[in-house]
Amino acid sequence: MFPLSEPTRANDRRDNRAPQPRKATLEMEKTSIANVANIPPSSASDISDWGRSVSEEAGPRSLLEHTIGFQHGIQGAPLVISNRAFYKSFFSSKASMEWPAVQQTALKFLPILIRDWPHYVEEMQGVADGAKIPFEDVLAVNVRTEISFGAFNDGCTSLSWTSDSASILAQNWDWEYAQQANLVHLNIHQSEKPSIEMITEAGIIGKIGMNSAGVGVCLNALKAKGCNFDKLPVHLALRAALDSTSCLMAVATLEKAGVAAAGHILIADAKGGLGLECSSVDIVRLEMEQGVVTHSNHFIAPHAEGVNEVVMISDTTDRLARIRKLIKINESGGPKVEVVERMLEDEEGSPNSICRSSAGDWLVQTLFSIVMDLGERRGHVRVGKPNQPVEVFDIQPV
Repeated sequence: MFPLSEPTRANDRRDNRAPQPRKATLEMEKTSIANVANIPPSSASDISDWGRSVSEEAGPRSLLEHTIGFQHGIQGAPLVISNRAFYKSFFSSKASMEWPAVQQTALKFLPILIRDWPHYVEEMQGVADGAKIPFEDVLAVNVRTEISFGAFNDGCTSLSWTSDSASILAQNWDWEYAQQANLVHLNIHQSEKPSIEMITEAGIIGKIGMNSAGVGVCLNALKAKGCNFDKLPVHLALRAALDSTSCLMAVATLEKAGVAAAGHILIADAKGGLGLECSSVDIVRLEMEQGVVTHSNHFIAPHAEGVNEVVMISDTTDRLARIRKLIKINESGGPKVEVVERMLEDEEGSPNSICRSSAGDWLVQTLFSIVMDLGERRGHVRVGKPNQPVEVFDIQPV
């Protein structure tokens, strides 16, 4: 066990009681997307033998981050291994890269991660140790966006909608149907950082969700060649946003670090949202217009010379126009969870709609839908297509 002081929150009632101990923990919630049993937090003896660590250059090891990763790895080992198998096949078939080449490419990020983000290295090492697979394999799935230089075709639709009374952040996450079996719901408790609940692919330590400070993050894939190994990989950028206590803090962190490859990261809190269109060259802000930011899978803003976009999915402009139209239709009532949930069920233009269906050789469909009320610090997740969910549950990080 690692007893740690409870962080003070602005709205805590102050009294003379001693702070309650806080553990470094990660729980995989028992749902259809992570059907594994919870285990108690690891003790020091549980993780005394970490095996080979590639992060020794980072200095003294962090038991806290390693413990979180270890629990992720040991609880989700079958799914972590299955996720690795999915990307082994994907990189081979779609990017003509066999796994040793994938591992070597991933390791190019290690110097910058050890120097500036050693806590993420330790957490990934913990995942590897818990799942009993090489560190390089865990690193590879965490930098999957960068390895293939834009070979992905996942199509997602996201929005941030804010008024004086509410701030809603939401998206449908679309990817190949086989990956639904590898999704996990992580509930992370950290010291001196917000708690996090996220939906992610097993073994990946940063994805889509929200934290106990009311900061949420969504992701849209973009396709543009180029990768900068001196910047923060996309999925670790998502984690950095979730480790932040405000939208503006998250934006400042990512703008300072840079993002290694193309992607749109939508960040919001109770005060509103802001989109970051990222490439290996630059980051361009998308400010709210009339309280709204929306995105799909193409660049909206002009970018620096040398950023050459390839439109990955022809329907991306149609989905963007459709979500904007639906917001316009519903704007008089303001942002509400139930209203946004109905928007994400929209099938106009099916199968290539906001609520996407696979068809023929096209294997991509909506795998989960998430709507977060950042003022209330609560989210609602529907696994599968949101109009035909296989399971629904709430998230409320505390």
